[in-house]
Amino acid sequence: MDLIRRPRRLRTNPAMRDIVAETRLHPEDMIQVLFVRDGIDAPQEIPSMPGQHQHTVESLVRAVGEAVAAGVRCIDLFGVPLDADKDAEGSAAWAEDGILNRGIRAVHDEFGDDVVIMADTCLDEFTSHGHCGPLTQNRFGTTVVDNDASVAAYCRMAVSQARAGAHVVSPSGMMDGQIAAIRQALDEEGFEEVSIMAYSAKYASAFFGPFRDAVGSSLQGDRKTYQQDPANRRESLLETQLDLEEGADMVMVKPAMAYLDVLREVADFSSVPVAAYQVSGEYAMIEAAAANGWVDRERIVLEALTGIRRAGADLIFTYYATEVAGWLRAGRR
Repeated sequence: MDLIRRPRRLRTNPAMRDIVAETRLHPEDMIQVLFVRDGIDAPQEIPSMPGQHQHTVESLVRAVGEAVAAGVRCIDLFGVPLDADKDAEGSAAWAEDGILNRGIRAVHDEFGDDVVIMADTCLDEFTSHGHCGPLTQNRFGTTVVDNDASVAAYCRMAVSQARAGAHVVSPSGMMDGQIAAIRQALDEEGFEEVSIMAYSAKYASAFFGPFRDAVGSSLQGDRKTYQQDPANRRESLLETQLDLEEGADMVMVKPAMAYLDVLREVADFSSVPVAAYQVSGEYAMIEAAAANGWVDRERIVLEALTGIRRAGADLIFTYYATEVAGWLRAGRR
């Protein structure tokens, strides 16, 4: 028996490779990330993320339509307010006429339940200082994010998003107790059917750089006191377990590429769907390399997403979702 050559017999042609493939991408696996910005009258390309745009409310609806037509069933929406509307508390985040809630409402009015509307539930885009919640002084006189005040604000934001039509709220600030508090706030307001996507393992990552350009972040400094240290693995498992105990309906690992080991471990024990976020820096690096002719763009995009899926992600947040869904529909993979 020729055991040496046995594995290669299952790689002999595309049809053979397809029928034995262990991991497959589907349009439904991917969540299209989108930005809606106040005060613009046409989409604005994001310089550090070629091909991605800050949308008007009208162009946002068109972009969602393109995603739905390609087979994407979920979008994740971030709001970019006017600088004049930012304050220390981030109060524009829960304003009924705030840009994020206007975007949610417009998408819901157009598509109803045909697309799952997920909304970012965090204050960093809306605060004048760019942190994920109001600031305070600790007992040493150091300026820090006020955990409990931030959680209270997230509750207000989540309820306002549910009223606007969000199917899922996604608290990304990494505050202690945020999932339980948001669940209680939603239930008390009659939004028991609204789900919570917990950013459970979110790292203080350099891969987020272009995203701050995308949302016009006012941040000076970093978020290392409340987002996770890239050196740590067990901490992510603890954070995820706590979110599950508090009632998270889905959990996330962010970023994806440098944290596939964490993603695999989370997927192995999670009792709910697991997501991973292919973040702005991952997108920007692929685009830059492809623009220089150093990589085959389509192949590397599909390989990167397949790797995330293979590591255990049920859902992938990616800026490529609509485009890749089109490729998959066309039989390219």
